[in-house]
Amino acid sequence: MTQMKIYGHREHLRTRRREVSDVLHQAAVQAFGLPDDKRFHRFFLLDRDDFITPADRDGTYTIVEVLLFTGRSANAKRHFLEVVFDLFERELGIAPRNVEVVLIEAPREHWGIRGVTGDQLRLPYDVDV
Repeated sequence: MTQMKIYGHREHLRTRRREVSDVLHQAAVQAFGLPDDKRFHRFFLLDRDDFITPADRDGTYTIVEVLLFTGRSANAKRHFLEVVFDLFERELGIAPRNVEVVLIEAPREHWGIRGVTGDQLRLPYDVDV
């Protein structure tokens, strides 16, 4: 299970949500083996006064929080981050200095999904990659 929250300046993200979502999902499919049809992304478009950023970042500055079941290896998580930085730069023209990603893991039993706890949920893909 993976859910993503994407934070950025309203002017920047308003017209690029699909592109950003596609890049993040591509990274999750590639690094975590997430199925193509499993995409849970929420966008938080913020006004400049509500998204205070360091002076060395520009209007494309984007923060991504990825909530996921524990179980992915350090290599899989590292690979995910590398792919995100690469695709943001190559596909979106957003420099790595303008992208911050945090992976937040929680045990499966801490999730409630479709009326059951995550440890009772049977997924069609492997989380231990």
